[in-house]
Amino acid sequence: MPPADSGLNATPLASDPTRFVLIETSHPGNVGSTARAMKVMGFRDLVLVRPRFADVLSQEETVAMASGAADILARARIVDRLEEALDGCTFVCATAMTPRDFGPPTHQPRELFARLANPADPAGNPHRVAFLFGSERYGMSNEDVYRAHAVLSIPTHPDYGSLNLAQAVQLLAYDWRQALGGYEIAARTADPQLADARAVQGLLTHLEGSLIHLGYLDPAAPKKLMPRLNQLFNRAGLTQEEVHILRGIARAIEKTRPAADTPPALGGDE
Repeated sequence: MPPADSGLNATPLASDPTRFVLIETSHPGNVGSTARAMKVMGFRDLVLVRPRFADVLSQEETVAMASGAADILARARIVDRLEEALDGCTFVCATAMTPRDFGPPTHQPRELFARLANPADPAGNPHRVAFLFGSERYGMSNEDVYRAHAVLSIPTHPDYGSLNLAQAVQLLAYDWRQALGGYEIAARTADPQLADARAVQGLLTHLEGSLIHLGYLDPAAPKKLMPRLNQLFNRAGLTQEEVHILRGIARAIEKTRPAADTPPALGGDE
């Protein structure tokens, strides 16, 4: 096991208010997946406490599962003791079962995060939060849980609550990011341009002639077909492009020639 402050270690990021701590992690893939989960939610501070493999941060499986989050691995630190990993943190959340004898209170993540995201003191200084995750096989020891201010319990189905380590990291990272304000969604397409009332009326006039040509609408007894289509189009909120498509369909109808002995099929209200 490498000593604290080994050559792989980097200086903690003062600007990152959140730290993810993996205790005695066994599988390199989980370390890489954790780095990826952190990066997509904008977190960067990763600390490993006594991982199974001294070179876990550079193993091929770790880097592969990080999938573009190699910078998180490059900055990650390896320490021997949990107290070193918690240096500078003002609120510690354990992801474990609360010990039976005594221990910190258990919370659902969103309920607790809503309070944690507020300034920790009247001066407006935010908490520096640490999330602790135990080993894949044994979880966290009671002694480690006792160090926490709170225990987080992810609400899962009561019959099956088994989560992979990296999955748990992703869920908590998402909820914590949302509590901190989240990120805006960047639209991939431009907002559609809605058709104005004149364009819709032009479509209705065009479509009325096409339906008469088709034999679906009897001009002598139109009933309420066109007003109903008008209401349908208003509810649909047609775009300019959709108006062009429907008028193209109307033009295609006009190019057809109904059989001379085909009686008109009445549209609208029967």
